[in-house]
Formats: sequence, structure tokens, C-alpha cells
Amino acid sequence: MPSEPKKNSIARANQNFDPLRSSKPALRNENDEGAPVGMAKERIQKVLARAGIGSRRAIEAMIGEGRVLVNKERVTRQGLKIDIEKDIVHVDGAKVHLVAVEAQERLYYLLHKPRKVMSTTKDPANRTTVIDLLGPLADLRLFPVGRLDYESEGAMLLTNDGALSHQLMHPSLKVPKRYEVKMKGRPSDEVLAKLEKGLYLEDGPAKAFDVERLREVESNTWVAMTLKEGRNRLIRRMCWRVKHPVVRLIRTGIGPITLDGLQVGEYRELTSEEISALSTRV
Repeated sequence: MPSEPKKNSIARANQNFDPLRSSKPALRNENDEGAPVGMAKERIQKVLARAGIGSRRAIEAMIGEGRVLVNKERVTRQGLKIDIEKDIVHVDGAKVHLVAVEAQERLYYLLHKPRKVMSTTKDPANRTTVIDLLGPLADLRLFPVGRLDYESEGAMLLTNDGALSHQLMHPSLKVPKRYEVKMKGRPSDEVLAKLEKGLYLEDGPAKAFDVERLREVESNTWVAMTLKEGRNRLIRRMCWRVKHPVVRLIRTGIGPITLDGLQVGEYRELTSEEISALSTRV
């Protein structure tokens, strides 16, 4: 864990800065004739993810909302390629420090997210976010890998490695995520088998893996299960569908990463072995 966190490279200290007054020449198309030989261009989503602005999906949303400028021009198409040595990029009016692949210090953390915390970098309603829990690490431009809903708790990965984040969230990879779910009532063995066999929701079929009854507490039942997809509030919707709604939900692991020894609200840096294990999946 760094002893002196780096300062936010797109800090908004200068609120009067006008990106439209930049003297940088307008961005040329990647196929323009006369472009310098050897000029490396990359897709803007990849560049901004590496700079710690957010995941590629989040950056695509920013572009769609008109929040990204390149050389005074508002970016209107996804996948625009830019030259990090020549082009100037602003997000929400703040200049972004663009980092080459070889110069980026990649950081990886595991957070035990509490309930009633947003798994985003900011929240328009000013609710607490996972970034707010990082203390001195908040300036490192980390962003969460995927989501965990407001009422749920457990394992969340945070990183500035946009490429790895993008791969881990890609549906084709099917990274297993393990959960302990407190279900209302006493679901029968047939109900648990139904969760494993699969059922239909409004957005298509869904199923859990390795469903196991753990223990009964008062009138509720703790059940372990694994998901290999990341649709919104999927476990909650599946449990509601079988008439045993979720009382409490904890994500206990993501791929090879577990919460073992990490208390609610605590975070730690991933080990080199854990990073390697994640990387081998992509």
C-alpha cells in the first residue's frame, strides 16, 4: 500500500479553466494523410480507463452524455482513436493526464463494502460511495470493477487497470462470484434445486451454481450460491421469484479472491499471486 498516495491527475482545483481555449490543434482522423510515422493511437475508452477515469463502460456513458472533449471538440462517437502524446483530453472540464501503458502504475485493492454504500465513484444524491471509504487512497483514481447494489455487502475489487476491469466484467469470461444469502423463511430442497436448474425472469433465463443450505437462523435460512453473470440485482430477483426474498446478501468472493480476514469497511491491496490468478482468467 503506497505510503504517499499520488495526487488526483484530473483534480478540479482550477474551476475557471476553459478547455475550449486550448491552443492544441484539432484532432485529426486516424486515417488522415500526413500523420507522423509511428504515431501510436488508441481508443479513447482504453486511454481514459488507464488514466483512472472509470471503466470502459462508464467512459462510453460519459461520451454519450457529451462530457468528454478532445482538442476543444466534443467527442460524439465511441471508439475514437487519439494520440496520447499530442491530443488534449478533458472530462467534465478537467484536463486528464494521459498515461502510456508502460508508465502506468497499476493498483489493485479488495474492499469489504458495507450496506448502504454506493458501488460507484460518485453519487448525485451525495450518498457514501466505495471511494469515500478509501481514505488516503481516494486520490489514486481507482474505480470499482462491476457493481454491488446499495443494500448488499461484500467483496468489491477496485483498480486503475482499465483493461483488466473490462475483461473481468465481460459476459463471455463468466468470472464466478460467490455469495451467502439470507433468504426469508425455509426454502425447501426443491426450491434450492430450482435455483440451480434455472428459472425465467423478465430479462431472460437465470441460474445459480453450487447452491447449498448453510444454516437456519430464527425464521430465515442462509444459503451459499455462485453466479457467473452480472445482471442487475439478479440474486434478489431469483429469490423473489421462488417466494423467498432476500433478507441479507453478502458477496464472499470474486474468482480466486476471498473476503477472508477482511472486516466490513476494510480494504487491502491484492497480493501478486492474486493479481496473477485474476490475469490468467483474461
